[in-house]
Amino acid sequence: MIVVALALAAAFGAVSRAELDTAVQRRLAVTFPGGTLAVNVLGCFAAGVVAGLAGAGQISEDVRTVLATGFLGGFTTFSTWAVDSVRLPRPVAVANVVVSLAVGLVAVVLGRWLAA
Repeated sequence: MIVVALALAAAFGAVSRAELDTAVQRRLAVTFPGGTLAVNVLGCFAAGVVAGLAGAGQISEDVRTVLATGFLGGFTTFSTWAVDSVRLPRPVAVANVVVSLAVGLVAVVLGRWLAA
C-alpha cells in the first residue's frame, strides 16, 4: 500500500511543480528561472518541516516517506535547476546557483526549526 501512496504523492508533486513553476514564470518579465527557484525553495522548506516532524516523532516513517520521497521528490527539481544554470549567461547562472543553494538551505533550517 505504501508504494501506491508513494506513486500518487509523486504524481501530485510533479503536477503541482509544473503548475507553480508556470504561474511564477508567467509573472516574471525576465528569463531568470524564478519558477524553478520558487518550487525548490518551497520544497526545501517543506522538506525541513517534514524532517522536523519526523525527528520529533510527530509523523511515522511511512508518512515521512510519502511526503518527502513521494510528494517532495516529484515537486522539487534538481535536474531542471541544473539545466537552467547551464543554459543561462554566466553571471545569471552564478546568481542562480548561489541564491538557490543559500536560500534553499535557509529554508530547510527554518522549516525544521518551525516543526520542532
